[in-house]
Amino acid sequence: MSEAVHPWVNEYRQRLSSGKLPVHSSRHSIDFATLYQLWHSQLCSRLLDLQSRLLQAKGQSFYTIGSAGHEGNAAVAAALRVTDPAFLHYRSGAFFIERSKQLPGSTPLYDMLLSFCASSEDPISGGRHKVLGSLALNIPPQTSTIASQLPKAVGAAFAIDLTRRLGLNGQWPQGAIALCSFGDASANHSTAQGAINSACWAAYQQVPLPVMFLCEDNGLGISTPTPSGWIEQDLADRPALKYFAADSRDLAQTYAIAKRAADYVRSKRKPAVLHLSTVRLFGHAGADAEAAYRSKAQIDAELELDPLLSSTAALLASGDITAEQLLIQLDRLVAQIARVATVASSRPKLTTATQVMASIAPARQALPVPALPVAEARQQLFAFDQHNTGKKQHLAKLLNWALHDVLAQYTNTVVFGEDVGKKGGVYGVTQHLVHAFGSNRVINTLLDEQSILGMAIGLAQQGFIAIPEIQFLAYVHNAEDQIRGEAATLPFFSNGQYHNAMVIRIAGLAYQRGFGGHFHNDNSFAVFRDIPGVILLCPSNGHDAALLLRQAVQLAHQQKRLVILLEPIALYMTRDLTTAGDGLWLSDYPAPDTPLPDLGEPAVFGDGEQLAIISYGNGYYLSRQAELALNDRGIRLRVLDLRTLVPLHIDLIIKALAGCSKVLIVDECRRRGSLSEELFTALHEAKPGYFHLSRLCAQDSFIPLGAAAYAVLPSAQQIIDQALQLLDETTVEVVR
Repeated sequence: MSEAVHPWVNEYRQRLSSGKLPVHSSRHSIDFATLYQLWHSQLCSRLLDLQSRLLQAKGQSFYTIGSAGHEGNAAVAAALRVTDPAFLHYRSGAFFIERSKQLPGSTPLYDMLLSFCASSEDPISGGRHKVLGSLALNIPPQTSTIASQLPKAVGAAFAIDLTRRLGLNGQWPQGAIALCSFGDASANHSTAQGAINSACWAAYQQVPLPVMFLCEDNGLGISTPTPSGWIEQDLADRPALKYFAADSRDLAQTYAIAKRAADYVRSKRKPAVLHLSTVRLFGHAGADAEAAYRSKAQIDAELELDPLLSSTAALLASGDITAEQLLIQLDRLVAQIARVATVASSRPKLTTATQVMASIAPARQALPVPALPVAEARQQLFAFDQHNTGKKQHLAKLLNWALHDVLAQYTNTVVFGEDVGKKGGVYGVTQHLVHAFGSNRVINTLLDEQSILGMAIGLAQQGFIAIPEIQFLAYVHNAEDQIRGEAATLPFFSNGQYHNAMVIRIAGLAYQRGFGGHFHNDNSFAVFRDIPGVILLCPSNGHDAALLLRQAVQLAHQQKRLVILLEPIALYMTRDLTTAGDGLWLSDYPAPDTPLPDLGEPAVFGDGEQLAIISYGNGYYLSRQAELALNDRGIRLRVLDLRTLVPLHIDLIIKALAGCSKVLIVDECRRRGSLSEELFTALHEAKPGYFHLSRLCAQDSFIPLGAAAYAVLPSAQQIIDQALQLLDETTVEVVR
């Protein structure tokens, strides 16, 4: 029995035979070899889409959203270099195939079919998703993107020229430009608007930003029409953004305009947008019943606008090839793709959790840590604060010193965020950095967390260690998908080939006296606990803050990890523990060669065995106050500062609890969804029936303004009371 063929193939064959094709007309010229190559890429992409639907019907392929109608983007690929990073949306099959032709030895048909069939041999994702991506082709994989790739494309464009200014080498060479493609519906997304605005904002100030936005406008967002003329109206008059437009059915025009746009971006180092008119054929995806929201006349009319019909007409109009020769090529490709599909669908799949999870945080050969600056250089670096040298300091000051040391040691680190430059941040943590390292390494950004995190991703992929600052924890929530959906997933969906090594500094948590209410007293970081592969560190004092920052940067450098450093605002300037002037919360600055703690190893204060208190951040500070009061009652206990909140290393925590069976967990975050739930469960699961556990948490409330905040947060007195209750219980209900 012959292999099934999609109806479109037969219809196309009939049109070739009968000559029922559009009248070819174009004001642009293109040589036959280029035109034929583009047509070939278009046809390969179309046949792959159709083959995917046939495979899906047999249960061998998944997620059949395709590129049909968008194949004109092959001409854009031809206008760019293979070394230009391309952040593509999912209708870019023809672009991928055309770019593959710039790299001899590429096998795009087989590679894409392996991806369609979720084979573990898929060279980009290893069977984890249907994605278009290739390390060799400089196409980082994207998932079902709704504009979330735009901020990182802007970040990559910025990073390309930053490497030149800093005299560094990057993943992408000097002179490269970043391409980012998206649909007309996605152009309305706040992420797209923010990214385009940030590109314009930078370019308006003469900051080099070589990014080429490609808006492929098919007039539909699944079932919702885009108003006619809206994209041009939206994009044509943006400050510092050059606008180009082309009709993708005219390959000669698209190729010429795309080259013009790319040349503009490459030579001017400024952003541009190419507005490419396309059509969407065969619905949004395989399961989309287009007839439910579009009339048959509309659907049939768009089938007549098929770009493959137009490019076929252009080929025949050249006189260099005949319909019969094209039919031969069609039949050969249909047969070839069917054969390749048969092989690809039979290749191995991921079958175990271990296989699936291997790329979340893959083990890498550790790079050597850069040498520490010599003593004379450090002395000069810290001359601005020499009057404080050798004195105990609060957390914010020691973080500032640690940032100076880190930037001096790791020359590819970049600190950026809102007000981090001359102002030194809201709390002074980045003071003097810009004076020591210059405005190319300490960068004030616009007020847009999505753009800040996108910039971090772009920098990381270029080879920097990005250290973005998010001014307040509450501000990250409208941009958290740049961490959850983009930065953290990239190693997973690229089988570890791509990474986003960065250290995200976030000022957060509660207990700020009388200040800010919920937005500046945010005690909600649960989203970070739900992201595979992320490391979350939280210091409670200056000594540990310096060590944890160094550890975070070392993890980013050696293991390419994404690390979040959650810095408790209320403890930034805290000097005293119990009484004014006692100075018990000040710390000595650990020397740069101080050994780092093992990841996940808690800090332990005291060695008592009657009770252990486990906490972090402000909760640890309060627990230390409670420990003094409990000591006065003759109770001997120990207090653990977790320091590493994600992932919890239960084995190290249990080791630190040796001899203690009664455990009070103090969590300054909400009872529902807080770290205490995981810790409580993990301790019981590790040693069932051994621990007598109790927990004290914040109320399930937002943080109000002023003194009312303390009505919903744990206090030192509450810790004392609950500890006494746990110790005084004669019959303790064991968690089972």
